[in-house]
Amino acid sequence: MNEILYIYKKNRYLRMGTIMVGFLVLVAIFAHVIAPFDYDEANRDVRLEPPSSDHWFGTDEFGRDVFSRVLYGSRIALRVAILGVSIQVLIGVTLGLISGYFGRVTDQIVSFLADLTWSLPPIIMSMAVISIIGKGLDNTIIAISVVSWAQYARVVRAKTSSLKNMAFVETALAYNESHPSILFRYILPNTIPSIIVLVSLSIPNTIMSTTALSFLGLGAQPPSPDWGLALSSSILYLLNAPWLAVFPGIALVYTVFAFNLLGEGLRDLLDPRLRAR
Repeated sequence: MNEILYIYKKNRYLRMGTIMVGFLVLVAIFAHVIAPFDYDEANRDVRLEPPSSDHWFGTDEFGRDVFSRVLYGSRIALRVAILGVSIQVLIGVTLGLISGYFGRVTDQIVSFLADLTWSLPPIIMSMAVISIIGKGLDNTIIAISVVSWAQYARVVRAKTSSLKNMAFVETALAYNESHPSILFRYILPNTIPSIIVLVSLSIPNTIMSTTALSFLGLGAQPPSPDWGLALSSSILYLLNAPWLAVFPGIALVYTVFAFNLLGEGLRDLLDPRLRAR
Protein backbone atom coordinates (compact mmCIF):
# COMPACT_ATOMS: atom_id res chain seq x y z
CA MET A 1 0.00 0.00 0.00
CA ASN A 2 2.84 2.39 0.89
CA GLU A 3 4.49 1.57 -2.44
CA ILE A 4 1.30 2.45 -4.33
CA LEU A 5 0.95 5.75 -2.44
CA TYR A 6 4.59 6.55 -3.17
CA ILE A 7 4.10 5.82 -6.88
CA TYR A 8 0.91 7.91 -6.89
CA LYS A 9 2.79 10.88 -5.49
CA LYS A 10 5.49 10.51 -8.13
CA ASN A 11 3.08 9.84 -11.01
CA ARG A 12 2.13 13.27 -12.34
CA TYR A 13 -0.11 11.77 -15.04
CA LEU A 14 -2.23 10.01 -12.44
CA ARG A 15 -2.45 13.10 -10.25
CA MET A 16 -3.40 15.39 -13.12
CA GLY A 17 -5.84 12.86 -14.56
CA THR A 18 -7.53 12.33 -11.20
CA ILE A 19 -7.93 16.07 -10.64
CA MET A 20 -9.22 16.74 -14.17
CA VAL A 21 -11.68 13.84 -14.17
CA GLY A 22 -12.80 14.74 -10.65
CA PHE A 23 -13.50 18.30 -11.80
CA LEU A 24 -15.50 16.96 -14.77
CA VAL A 25 -17.56 14.74 -12.48
CA LEU A 26 -18.31 17.64 -10.14
CA VAL A 27 -19.37 19.82 -13.06
CA ALA A 28 -21.68 17.09 -14.33
CA ILE A 29 -23.24 16.51 -10.90
CA PHE A 30 -23.81 20.20 -10.15
CA ALA A 31 -24.55 21.38 -13.70
CA HIS A 32 -28.08 22.38 -12.71
CA VAL A 33 -26.63 24.55 -9.93
CA ILE A 34 -23.77 26.12 -11.91
CA ALA A 35 -25.64 26.73 -15.17
CA PRO A 36 -27.34 30.16 -15.23
CA PHE A 37 -30.03 28.90 -17.66
CA ASP A 38 -31.73 25.66 -18.62
CA TYR A 39 -29.97 24.04 -21.57
CA ASP A 40 -33.10 24.28 -23.74
CA GLU A 41 -34.21 27.78 -22.66
CA ALA A 42 -34.46 29.81 -25.87
CA ASN A 43 -34.61 33.58 -26.28
CA ARG A 44 -34.72 34.78 -29.89
CA ASP A 45 -33.94 38.34 -28.81
CA VAL A 46 -30.34 37.30 -28.08
CA ARG A 47 -29.69 34.95 -31.02
CA LEU A 48 -26.00 34.41 -31.90
CA GLU A 49 -24.83 36.86 -29.27
CA PRO A 50 -21.05 36.74 -28.68
CA PRO A 51 -19.58 35.92 -25.25
CA SER A 52 -20.50 38.55 -22.67
CA SER A 53 -21.06 38.99 -18.96
CA ASP A 54 -24.63 37.73 -19.38
CA HIS A 55 -23.72 34.76 -21.57
CA TRP A 56 -20.12 33.70 -20.91
CA PHE A 57 -19.90 31.43 -23.95
CA GLY A 58 -22.37 33.39 -26.07
CA THR A 59 -25.68 32.11 -27.41
CA ASP A 60 -26.63 29.83 -30.28
CA GLU A 61 -28.97 30.25 -33.23
CA PHE A 62 -32.02 29.82 -30.98
CA GLY A 63 -30.81 32.19 -28.27
CA ARG A 64 -29.85 29.37 -25.90
CA ASP A 65 -26.95 29.90 -23.49
CA VAL A 66 -23.92 27.97 -24.79
CA PHE A 67 -22.24 27.89 -21.37
CA SER A 68 -25.24 26.13 -19.84
CA ARG A 69 -25.42 23.68 -22.73
CA VAL A 70 -21.71 22.83 -22.42
CA LEU A 71 -22.15 22.17 -18.70
CA TYR A 72 -25.14 19.90 -19.24
CA GLY A 73 -23.24 18.20 -22.06
CA SER A 74 -20.74 16.91 -19.49
CA ARG A 75 -23.51 14.73 -18.10
CA ILE A 76 -23.98 13.13 -21.50
CA ALA A 77 -20.22 12.54 -21.81
CA LEU A 78 -20.11 10.75 -18.45
CA ARG A 79 -23.24 8.79 -19.29
CA VAL A 80 -21.59 7.63 -22.50
CA ALA A 81 -18.45 6.70 -20.58
CA ILE A 82 -20.22 4.75 -17.84
CA LEU A 83 -22.87 2.98 -19.91
CA GLY A 84 -20.71 2.34 -22.95
CA VAL A 85 -17.73 0.94 -21.08
CA SER A 86 -19.99 -1.14 -18.80
CA ILE A 87 -21.44 -2.92 -21.83
CA GLN A 88 -17.97 -3.43 -23.34
CA VAL A 89 -16.66 -4.88 -20.07
CA LEU A 90 -19.68 -7.16 -19.65
CA ILE A 91 -19.34 -8.63 -23.13
CA GLY A 92 -15.56 -8.65 -23.47
CA VAL A 93 -14.65 -9.92 -20.00
CA THR A 94 -17.28 -12.67 -20.05
CA LEU A 95 -16.19 -13.94 -23.46
CA GLY A 96 -12.51 -13.59 -22.54
CA LEU A 97 -12.94 -15.66 -19.38
CA ILE A 98 -14.86 -18.38 -21.20
CA SER A 99 -12.42 -18.45 -24.11
CA GLY A 100 -9.27 -18.56 -22.00
CA TYR A 101 -10.59 -21.07 -19.48
CA PHE A 102 -12.24 -23.66 -21.69
CA GLY A 103 -10.01 -23.27 -24.77
CA ARG A 104 -10.34 -25.54 -27.81
CA VAL A 105 -13.40 -24.89 -29.98
CA THR A 106 -14.78 -22.22 -27.65
CA ASP A 107 -11.48 -20.36 -27.79
CA GLN A 108 -11.33 -20.61 -31.57
CA ILE A 109 -14.85 -19.23 -32.00
CA VAL A 110 -14.38 -16.32 -29.57
CA SER A 111 -10.94 -15.50 -30.97
CA PHE A 112 -12.34 -15.47 -34.50
CA LEU A 113 -15.17 -13.11 -33.49
CA ALA A 114 -12.75 -10.86 -31.61
CA ASP A 115 -10.32 -10.72 -34.53
CA LEU A 116 -13.17 -10.03 -36.95
CA THR A 117 -14.53 -7.23 -34.75
CA TRP A 118 -11.03 -5.82 -34.21
CA SER A 119 -10.24 -5.72 -37.92
CA LEU A 120 -13.26 -3.65 -38.97
CA PRO A 121 -13.55 0.14 -38.41
CA PRO A 122 -15.75 0.65 -35.33
CA ILE A 123 -17.51 3.71 -36.75
CA ILE A 124 -18.59 1.83 -39.89
CA MET A 125 -19.76 -1.15 -37.86
CA SER A 126 -21.60 1.14 -35.44
CA MET A 127 -23.39 2.85 -38.31
CA ALA A 128 -24.50 -0.56 -39.55
CA VAL A 129 -25.85 -1.45 -36.11
CA ILE A 130 -27.64 1.92 -35.81
CA SER A 131 -29.28 1.38 -39.18
CA ILE A 132 -30.85 -1.73 -37.64
CA ILE A 133 -31.78 -0.55 -34.13
CA GLY A 134 -32.44 3.12 -34.97
CA LYS A 135 -31.02 6.55 -34.10
CA GLY A 136 -30.70 8.00 -30.63
CA LEU A 137 -28.06 8.43 -27.93
CA ASP A 138 -28.77 5.16 -26.12
CA ASN A 139 -28.80 3.20 -29.38
CA THR A 140 -25.52 4.85 -30.35
CA ILE A 141 -23.92 3.88 -27.06
CA ILE A 142 -25.10 0.29 -27.54
CA ALA A 143 -23.84 0.23 -31.12
CA ILE A 144 -20.39 1.52 -30.15
CA SER A 145 -20.18 -0.94 -27.26
CA VAL A 146 -21.12 -4.09 -29.17
CA VAL A 147 -18.36 -3.45 -31.70
CA SER A 148 -15.68 -2.42 -29.17
CA TRP A 149 -15.50 -5.37 -26.76
CA ALA A 150 -12.68 -7.21 -28.55
CA GLN A 151 -9.81 -5.55 -26.66
CA TYR A 152 -11.24 -6.70 -23.33
CA ALA A 153 -11.79 -10.23 -24.60
CA ARG A 154 -8.24 -10.55 -25.91
CA VAL A 155 -6.55 -9.25 -22.75
CA VAL A 156 -8.72 -11.28 -20.37
CA ARG A 157 -8.36 -14.41 -22.52
CA ALA A 158 -4.56 -14.18 -22.39
CA LYS A 159 -4.59 -13.60 -18.63
CA THR A 160 -7.05 -16.44 -18.03
CA SER A 161 -5.03 -18.87 -20.15
CA SER A 162 -1.99 -18.26 -17.95
CA LEU A 163 -3.92 -18.40 -14.68
CA LYS A 164 -5.92 -21.59 -15.26
CA ASN A 165 -2.82 -23.78 -14.92
CA MET A 166 -1.72 -22.28 -11.62
CA ALA A 167 -1.80 -24.19 -8.34
CA PHE A 168 -4.74 -22.37 -6.77
CA VAL A 169 -6.99 -23.28 -9.73
CA GLU A 170 -5.89 -26.91 -9.63
CA THR A 171 -6.58 -26.96 -5.90
CA ALA A 172 -10.08 -25.58 -6.47
CA LEU A 173 -10.72 -28.29 -9.07
CA ALA A 174 -9.49 -30.93 -6.62
CA TYR A 175 -12.10 -29.71 -4.13
CA ASN A 176 -14.81 -29.98 -6.83
CA GLU A 177 -15.34 -26.24 -7.21
CA SER A 178 -17.65 -25.46 -10.13
CA HIS A 179 -16.26 -23.80 -13.23
CA PRO A 180 -18.27 -20.57 -12.74
CA SER A 181 -17.01 -20.40 -9.14
CA ILE A 182 -13.40 -20.78 -10.27
CA LEU A 183 -13.83 -18.16 -12.99
CA PHE A 184 -15.47 -15.51 -10.84
CA ARG A 185 -13.88 -16.19 -7.44
CA TYR A 186 -10.31 -16.97 -8.38
CA ILE A 187 -9.49 -15.93 -11.94
CA LEU A 188 -11.54 -12.75 -12.44
CA PRO A 189 -10.06 -10.90 -9.42
CA ASN A 190 -6.58 -11.42 -10.86
CA THR A 191 -7.59 -9.76 -14.14
CA ILE A 192 -9.11 -6.65 -12.53
CA PRO A 193 -5.95 -4.47 -12.68
CA SER A 194 -5.70 -5.05 -16.43
CA ILE A 195 -9.43 -4.37 -16.85
CA ILE A 196 -9.19 -1.09 -14.91
CA VAL A 197 -6.41 0.12 -17.18
CA LEU A 198 -8.36 -0.87 -20.29
CA VAL A 199 -11.48 0.90 -19.00
CA SER A 200 -9.64 4.18 -18.43
CA LEU A 201 -8.01 3.98 -21.86
CA SER A 202 -11.17 3.00 -23.76
CA ILE A 203 -13.38 5.73 -22.28
CA PRO A 204 -11.90 8.47 -24.53
CA ASN A 205 -12.44 6.31 -27.64
CA THR A 206 -16.02 5.61 -26.62
CA ILE A 207 -16.75 9.31 -26.05
CA MET A 208 -15.10 10.31 -29.34
CA SER A 209 -16.94 7.64 -31.33
CA THR A 210 -20.31 8.59 -29.84
CA THR A 211 -19.59 12.27 -30.47
CA ALA A 212 -18.68 11.51 -34.09
CA LEU A 213 -21.96 9.66 -34.63
CA SER A 214 -23.90 12.51 -32.99
CA PHE A 215 -22.07 14.90 -35.31
CA LEU A 216 -23.34 12.82 -38.24
CA GLY A 217 -26.89 12.99 -36.90
CA LEU A 218 -27.07 9.35 -35.77
CA GLY A 219 -26.61 9.88 -32.03
CA ALA A 220 -28.19 12.46 -29.74
CA GLN A 221 -31.07 14.38 -31.26
CA PRO A 222 -32.14 18.04 -30.74
CA PRO A 223 -32.56 19.74 -28.33
CA SER A 224 -29.97 17.60 -26.51
CA PRO A 225 -26.88 19.54 -25.29
CA ASP A 226 -24.60 16.83 -26.67
CA TRP A 227 -21.23 18.26 -27.75
CA GLY A 228 -21.18 16.36 -31.03
CA LEU A 229 -24.60 17.69 -31.91
CA ALA A 230 -23.45 21.21 -30.99
CA LEU A 231 -20.43 20.90 -33.28
CA SER A 232 -22.65 19.67 -36.09
CA SER A 233 -25.13 22.54 -35.80
CA SER A 234 -22.29 25.10 -35.58
CA ILE A 235 -21.03 24.40 -39.12
CA LEU A 236 -23.42 26.91 -40.68
CA TYR A 237 -22.23 29.66 -38.33
CA LEU A 238 -18.46 29.11 -38.18
CA LEU A 239 -17.62 32.50 -39.72
CA ASN A 240 -20.23 34.59 -37.92
CA ALA A 241 -20.37 32.75 -34.57
CA PRO A 242 -17.23 30.65 -34.05
CA TRP A 243 -17.93 30.33 -30.31
CA LEU A 244 -20.62 27.77 -31.14
CA ALA A 245 -17.87 25.33 -32.14
CA VAL A 246 -14.99 26.54 -29.98
CA PHE A 247 -16.43 25.95 -26.52
CA PRO A 248 -18.02 22.50 -27.08
CA GLY A 249 -14.78 21.55 -28.85
CA ILE A 250 -12.68 22.66 -25.88
CA ALA A 251 -14.93 20.70 -23.52
CA LEU A 252 -14.55 17.58 -25.67
CA VAL A 253 -10.75 17.94 -25.87
CA TYR A 254 -10.55 18.50 -22.11
CA THR A 255 -12.61 15.38 -21.37
CA VAL A 256 -10.66 13.12 -23.71
CA PHE A 257 -7.33 14.50 -22.48
CA ALA A 258 -8.35 14.01 -18.83
CA PHE A 259 -9.28 10.37 -19.29
CA ASN A 260 -6.15 9.72 -21.35
CA LEU A 261 -3.98 11.13 -18.54
CA LEU A 262 -5.86 9.03 -16.01
CA GLY A 263 -5.43 5.92 -18.14
CA GLU A 264 -1.70 6.47 -18.58
CA GLY A 265 -1.31 7.03 -14.86
CA LEU A 266 -3.28 3.90 -13.93
CA ARG A 267 -1.25 1.85 -16.38
CA ASP A 268 1.96 3.00 -14.71
CA LEU A 269 0.48 2.34 -11.28
CA LEU A 270 -1.01 -1.11 -11.88
CA ASP A 271 1.40 -2.62 -14.38
CA PRO A 272 4.17 -4.34 -12.36
CA ARG A 273 6.52 -4.33 -15.37
CA LEU A 274 6.36 -0.52 -15.51
CA ARG A 275 6.72 -0.20 -11.73
CA ALA A 276 9.89 -2.24 -11.88
CA ARG A 277 11.64 0.34 -14.10
